[in-house]
Amino acid sequence: MSWNREKVLSRLREVGVVPIVRVSNPDDAFKAVEAVVAGGVPVVEITMGVPNALRVMEHVVEHFGESVLLGAGTVLDSETCRAALLAGAEFIVTPSLDVKVIETSRRYSKACIPGALTPTEIVAAWQSGADMVKVFPCAPVGGPQYIKSLRGPLPQIDFVPTGGVDLETAPDYIRAGAAAVAVGGELVSGKAVREGNTEVITANARRFLEAVRSARESLKK
Repeated sequence: MSWNREKVLSRLREVGVVPIVRVSNPDDAFKAVEAVVAGGVPVVEITMGVPNALRVMEHVVEHFGESVLLGAGTVLDSETCRAALLAGAEFIVTPSLDVKVIETSRRYSKACIPGALTPTEIVAAWQSGADMVKVFPCAPVGGPQYIKSLRGPLPQIDFVPTGGVDLETAPDYIRAGAAAVAVGGELVSGKAVREGNTEVITANARRFLEAVRSARESLKK
């Protein structure tokens, strides 16, 4: 399957979980990706804070091909965005709104999920061409209830809450109307990778997938 923007967005909505890899060395990053995939999650976001992040992305693409949907996170400017896309990233995630990053993603026909928090920022991101909006940091401002409040006036926007999402709150975010949840250390534990306990990450991936699935099933009842 050749990725295009619509297929990327469809896969993100379908899976509903975006594991965020933020670790201190490239080898650990790749091991984390392997562990996530072993847990059944075919999506991963590698943050630019990972040393040699671009090389890690290239390695992931070389090893997994199109079986893994690869994203680049913590992208702060258009130059980094372009480099990540050339390294194989299929979607771009930012912590804040930078219109030039959205424009660069669009130029390459790739998906962009900028970070925003307030309704004003969220609408500005959407009007600037965001495919989804990362609501960050979500937990400190109300968590699932905040997403539910945003969904009322802004039902056309796909929200991806990030920041403080854990196994307990993930189902609540989905029931509140989130298109997907992005999860960092609660899923991709840096400590587990460092200690060689990658099976912890694999188990976490399975649990988050099941939490999202169960929450979606409950909405059908």
